[in-house]
Amino acid sequence: MIPNPLNPRGYIAYLALAALLVLPLLTKSPFVIHLAIQVCVFAALASAWNIVGGFAGQLSLGHAVYYGIGSYAAGLLVAGFGISPWLGMFVGVGVSALVALVIAYPTLRLHGPFFSLASIAFLEVARLLVNHEEAWTKGAGGLNVPLQIGLKWMIFREKWAYLLVAFGFLLVVLWICRAIRHSRFGYYLIAVREREDAARAIGIDPTRIKIGAAVISACLTSLIGSFHGMYLTFIEPSAAFSLEMSIQIAMFALIGGLGTVAGPVLGTVVVLPIAELARGWLSAFGNGTHGFVYGVVLVAVVLFFPRGLVGQLGARVLPWIDKLPDFGRVKPIAIAPLPTAATATATRGQPILKAENIEKRFGGLKATDKVSLTLHEGEILGVIGPNGAGKTTVFNQLSGFLRPDAGTVTIRDSAGHWLAPRSPESFARAGVGRTFQIVQPFSGLTVLENLLIGAFLRTKGRDEAEAVARSVAELTELTPLLDTEARSLTVGGMKRLEIARALATTPRVLLLDEVLAGLNPSDVARAIVMIRRIRDSGVSVLMIEHLMQATMALSDRIVVIHLGQVLKEGLPAEVANDVEVIQAYLGKGYTHAASA
Repeated sequence: MIPNPLNPRGYIAYLALAALLVLPLLTKSPFVIHLAIQVCVFAALASAWNIVGGFAGQLSLGHAVYYGIGSYAAGLLVAGFGISPWLGMFVGVGVSALVALVIAYPTLRLHGPFFSLASIAFLEVARLLVNHEEAWTKGAGGLNVPLQIGLKWMIFREKWAYLLVAFGFLLVVLWICRAIRHSRFGYYLIAVREREDAARAIGIDPTRIKIGAAVISACLTSLIGSFHGMYLTFIEPSAAFSLEMSIQIAMFALIGGLGTVAGPVLGTVVVLPIAELARGWLSAFGNGTHGFVYGVVLVAVVLFFPRGLVGQLGARVLPWIDKLPDFGRVKPIAIAPLPTAATATATRGQPILKAENIEKRFGGLKATDKVSLTLHEGEILGVIGPNGAGKTTVFNQLSGFLRPDAGTVTIRDSAGHWLAPRSPESFARAGVGRTFQIVQPFSGLTVLENLLIGAFLRTKGRDEAEAVARSVAELTELTPLLDTEARSLTVGGMKRLEIARALATTPRVLLLDEVLAGLNPSDVARAIVMIRRIRDSGVSVLMIEHLMQATMALSDRIVVIHLGQVLKEGLPAEVANDVEVIQAYLGKGYTHAASA
């Protein structure tokens, strides 16, 4: 569901867009109208790039390859076969989608600059291929589009007609970007961009999400390229497949604000007219001197507006806008009861998560050695051990972030079947939620949006997901902070947020990784009460913790791990008084001294 477009922010945005169309038409100046057409085209290109570069956080430096494919697809079909560019552009879209898949499928599975390098390489290959195939592309000499006037051919006598079409394309791209940003897919993109491991822990497949963003972005870029080629009526490889254009559209999005809907448009409106005017003013100093303007603006934005114009100024401007009359205020979402995965008492006490003889080696080091443990339904199981004992390695195997070299980890679903997930995403879908030792919030999103991303895993729409998110916020005492950015929370607030985000996926098992570490005494007391409430709601809890007093008070059973093996398992009182456990923590010298 997209937020109501009739709120103050919505109608001011529509007025600003309307000004982009109306003001140039009122001037009746061919140059001003041409400038407005360029602004519409490059704002649309920057917005399309922002889907993969801003929302998904993947730097595509060869994005002009899709612009070139769209331009040549429409131009060649018009020139060679007399096919209208309104149809030819969709051929370009199909080819661009295929190329995006070829680039993204292997490279977006890796970390680092591989996607950026691959996009540049494909851009150069495409340019050389078009140069070489002179028989049908006309080579380096460029392709002249036949001047057939009319809407069918997307060629007009008056520039104002081009402006109407360009503005229409911009509206389409912005509508798609806005729909993505406020959809489940858009939130998943931002989650992957912010914290990929945290996204995987709540059931998101990062590779599939990033590939989807790359394909959508490529298709929209190709559409705009088709129109721009018809507007210019001349297409040449060096301009259509230009690295400079790729960097230019990325820069507009960066200046305006990455990951925002309005940012690429604002960046284009601010920078492009200045650069075009500078092209004339500075032409006497040499060709390309206008690029100096881009550099100055980019440096100024990086220094004074590191989050972009929209990101930096939005916090100051939006509160004023929100005070305006709201003609279409969205009704608040009612808080629904939190749907728990295991509320029945019939299966309480039965095994729900098993690790059987799991082993993990890192080179010559055996981090876990035939570790077996069982979590029962409706209990809190504490896993303790001295530093370096292998607790984190076990924890990561129980949540899919490490695959055991031997042994199995299985979870029982609600139907009683035992599943053996293979990845963090499949563990989350099977009903295992987890937190991280070092908190990993989606910092740029609010508390409510963090919880929404978790709730999307098992809900059908935003309303249902928001109801679940608000219920979880009540359980974890985050309701007063729902509209607060995650980066502004205290350490205790971030710990509660991470637990709440995992709970929003409606897990049957919750794995807590040192959630009490770094908390002050009042936050520790609050967390203990909260963990008990979570257990009482029907969620089984396995926790790794170094705060022994709290662990002994919370846990129904304790498993002690030492040197990668299970040293002791039993009730808290039994474990606390076990000689071997004391020696593992304090050394054999302690027991000898105590007996003496």
